[in-house]
Amino acid sequence: MDAEKPMPSLRLWTSTLILFAASAALAQPINPALMKYACGPANRMFATLSPTSVYGEMRAGFDLTTMPDFKGNSCTSAKPFFFSVPIPEGSYRVTVVLGGPQAATTTVKAEARRLMLEKIATKPDESITETFDVNVRFPEFDLPDGTSGRVHLKPREIDNLDWDSKLTLEFNGDHPSVRSIAIEPIEKSAHEPTIYLAGDSTVVDQDIEPWAAWGQMLPRFFIPGVVVANHAESGETIKSFVGEQRFAKIFSLIQPGDYLFMQFNHNDQKPGAVSLDDYKRLFTEYIARTRAAGATPVLVTAMHRNTFDAAGHITNSLGDYPEAVRQIAAQQHVALIDLNAMSKTLFEALGPEAAMHAFMHYPANAYPNQPEPINDNTHFNGYGAYELARCVVHGIRQANLPLTKYLTPDVPDFNPAHPDPQSTFHLPETPTAPTQTNPMKIPQT
Repeated sequence: MDAEKPMPSLRLWTSTLILFAASAALAQPINPALMKYACGPANRMFATLSPTSVYGEMRAGFDLTTMPDFKGNSCTSAKPFFFSVPIPEGSYRVTVVLGGPQAATTTVKAEARRLMLEKIATKPDESITETFDVNVRFPEFDLPDGTSGRVHLKPREIDNLDWDSKLTLEFNGDHPSVRSIAIEPIEKSAHEPTIYLAGDSTVVDQDIEPWAAWGQMLPRFFIPGVVVANHAESGETIKSFVGEQRFAKIFSLIQPGDYLFMQFNHNDQKPGAVSLDDYKRLFTEYIARTRAAGATPVLVTAMHRNTFDAAGHITNSLGDYPEAVRQIAAQQHVALIDLNAMSKTLFEALGPEAAMHAFMHYPANAYPNQPEPINDNTHFNGYGAYELARCVVHGIRQANLPLTKYLTPDVPDFNPAHPDPQSTFHLPETPTAPTQTNPMKIPQT
């Protein structure tokens, strides 16, 4: 079992104390149920952000050694900057007013590079209000018998932004600019649907550039009213997801009206990992548990690897596991998103050469502390992950899930046979920490 550091004592404090400390640290008494922060002059409704607003365990503020410039009523910068709030576990509605004294294009990510808002353009002195829903989680949870449980985090997850005791927002792009940030808890009584994701490194919130996965792109395609809680992790099989208490964590939270998307294959098929019989048994078991909780199970077949034959067709490197998922979905009358089939169409539409640029292929020194080339035919960069997320969204529409009504209208339906042009795709990259180790050595599978 992986050794773990002790968790900060902050996680043991009450929600009220955390929220009071976050607001008091900014010297502005605010409603503990609604956290509001603004650049510019102080007022009774917002805590004022200034160059002294630096995040700490008991105070909200700018984080990860970044600090924007304060111009008029705007926080703006030529570089990305981060804002964090110590906050209890749960789901939150975030409202940001974007804009500044000059033209800007602002992309907002949350936690470990979850894409929330994509390239929102503002003119000089213009303000645009945007809202999104985000999930914050801790490793601890309560078991059905009342005892305490804890997800068995891997070393790479220790201190990861997805598992810490704060909500972190990243403002990135061309002179990213924000005027105010309001964070409101979404009460459980409101019954806002949550989409829980269970899967491996092709689904996880990859926290370091240039790695990316479809799960962290998915929030961008939903309007407020549904929240994505991505519990996927690198290296997982459906069996290890059970053993590491990741399913137990999800089932300590899942409510009637929620969804559980499950995609496993890439690690399950490895020698000695998970037999087809166990694979089918565990999927069937967790379909039943999901339904017993009043939630909706959704099965997702795994996407293909970058394996082309001489004729330019994708070959199957995933064994009988995708077909097993299709059979389970049919037998159990479960919604199926056939990402396996859609990825074949997508990659073949790109062709062998262009498809390579959707995967992790980079020359040496393309990123800090990367002395060797990266040639990975399983994992994806931002473009590949984004296109696969669009496939998943298309699958939600094809399955006619009630979630369809929450899909953002600014992105039309997707045809995998006609991918977005690589030449016009761009997402601003999250800054690399100076201490980042060689990304070649980060456990991704």
